[in-house]
Amino acid sequence: MTTDSHVFASPPAGCAEDWTVPQAWGDYTAAEHATWVTLYERQMKVLEGRACPEYLAGLAALDLHGGGIPDFDKLNARLSALTGWQVVAVPGLVPESVFFDHLAERRFPAGRFIRRPDQLDYLQEPDIFHDVFGHVPMLCDPVFADYMVEYGRGGQRAAGLGQLEQLARLYWYTVEFGLLQTPQGLRICGAGIVSSATESVFALESPSPNRIGFELERVMRTRYRIDDFQQVYFVIPSLSELLRVTLQDFAPVYARLADQEALAIDAILPGDLVLQRGDQSHARLASPSAR
Repeated sequence: MTTDSHVFASPPAGCAEDWTVPQAWGDYTAAEHATWVTLYERQMKVLEGRACPEYLAGLAALDLHGGGIPDFDKLNARLSALTGWQVVAVPGLVPESVFFDHLAERRFPAGRFIRRPDQLDYLQEPDIFHDVFGHVPMLCDPVFADYMVEYGRGGQRAAGLGQLEQLARLYWYTVEFGLLQTPQGLRICGAGIVSSATESVFALESPSPNRIGFELERVMRTRYRIDDFQQVYFVIPSLSELLRVTLQDFAPVYARLADQEALAIDAILPGDLVLQRGDQSHARLASPSAR
């Protein structure tokens, strides 16, 4: 199933109007199933004591090991019973409007391809391991599941207001690269972290990045990296607080942000709740790239 690119501007052949495709689970090769198992077993060695309790509970509820790539029909039977969500197969990265529409209807779009064995450590395009192992366990938590619905609805509204850039930063620093404050200390909740063996350690233990308390408008102004470890991680006080903040009308927020410049990825502001002031040692060794 693996091809060179899975980024699409228009629906490829075989897509439904909503960009969904059959998962075609029976078409996966033994080598592709083996890649899933390798990735799964590697992640499980680093996530205990690092992933948040909500993620680990979801992972256990879904039984994602299964000897290989999950069958979405079986996966959805478990997930839907918990929070009403379903995973739908898509050919790869879909347009934002399509993505938002699916989230608003409790459907998570997941790429059906899996990375090659030589791409275990890094893949720019999200594959089925990132999408399912990284994202879906958190959708078992009722509060986070509701947050994702509200994000989808917010995306639909933001598209009409021309404010997708700010909303994309919120997704990046919560759903993809969020840290969560728990009674046991900082834990990972972001899919981009839990699906990466190296970033799972880096995000919590490296002296390099800043770790700053979550504040909505601060997050919406902050640039982010797409090509390396993050230079800043925002710490969410609780999933309930994240949902509460998301339920507000973002139009006044966007109005306040309209005349404010985007913040450098390594910035620390006077009003920040700084949990760790990073030394940016990793970033100094990497070429700068931020959105």
